[in-house]
Amino acid sequence: MSISLCNIFSFAILWFSRILWALSMKLPELPFLRSNDIGIDLGTANTLVYLRGHGIIVNEPSVVALNQKTGRVVAVGNDAKAMIGRTPGHIVAIRPLVDGVISDYEVAEEMLAYFINKANSISKRMARPRVVVGVPSGVTNVQIRAVREAAKTAGAREVHIVEEPMAAAIGVRLPVHEPVGSMIIDVGGGTTDIAVISLGGIVTAQSLRVAGDKLNDDIASYIKDEFKILIGDRTAEHVKIAIGAVEKSEESPESTIRGRDLVSGLPREVVVTEADIREAIGPSVARLVEATKEVLEATPPEILSDVMKRGIVLSGGGALITGFADLLRKELELPIHVAPDPLTCVVRGTGIILEDIDIYKDILIENEQDLPPK
Repeated sequence: MSISLCNIFSFAILWFSRILWALSMKLPELPFLRSNDIGIDLGTANTLVYLRGHGIIVNEPSVVALNQKTGRVVAVGNDAKAMIGRTPGHIVAIRPLVDGVISDYEVAEEMLAYFINKANSISKRMARPRVVVGVPSGVTNVQIRAVREAAKTAGAREVHIVEEPMAAAIGVRLPVHEPVGSMIIDVGGGTTDIAVISLGGIVTAQSLRVAGDKLNDDIASYIKDEFKILIGDRTAEHVKIAIGAVEKSEESPESTIRGRDLVSGLPREVVVTEADIREAIGPSVARLVEATKEVLEATPPEILSDVMKRGIVLSGGGALITGFADLLRKELELPIHVAPDPLTCVVRGTGIILEDIDIYKDILIENEQDLPPK
């Protein structure tokens, strides 16, 4: 009896070892052990996340709500933005990116970890992900290192950096690898990137801290000066989206805003018109036009002739401002094309890079030496 039990036990161990060996041969093929490929458009206003095989899975504000008493994160993204201006004293809503770069490393790390974990929960994979992050074209070595380290600490296995105008150009399927000049203006939340691209590199570029957030500030300042009413960023952004324009339209829409009267200190309501908003954002828009002219002036003649034939592509949220494309067309006398779904061009570009990262290896900023000269 004891012999038969021993034989059975030995037989079971043998088969169990064979099963383990067979599984070990198959482990790399198991989907849950494969690495995620994640593309991130780390924007000042919004962060978008692309998950390979799923598309864009996150489009949320770059805001983190922090409990100052405990040091813990209360909310991230949409939930945190809803708290701006409405939190008790010990809870603060923080935007960890200013002008397109990390200003609060620890909070940015928490935000990235939240978005990466969200991607992992959708794909249900255990391996640490490979990440491509878009950054403005004017970043410094220190800022590049901060983005890379924040993403790695947040859980990334590999981190690749790409400049946002290049990612946006790839996202709209411009021929970035061909010996043909392409020009793109990416008007984001914190920065506007203007770049001329040819043969997989940026020929001339300029990055300005004049973008969506600056336009919001312009509107809030104008309302304060003209109507003596104090409004917040969210109200200014709402007005910009609702009736913002840079060229006079036939409809002349209006919008009602509410804020605090600077004289009485009481709530007050006023009606602002499209003309008010146009006057408020006019100087900043003029600066964008001037910067575009400066980039064109620095572009080599052969590439400039390509831009004259092919035109300029507008991407980013600023591309949706009424009349902006028409103003550029009139001022530059060049064809202006608004990209399809301009808000997602950068993150779509990171997704295309992830599909075949070897093809785009040369355009990635893998180390400090890859940064373009300033």
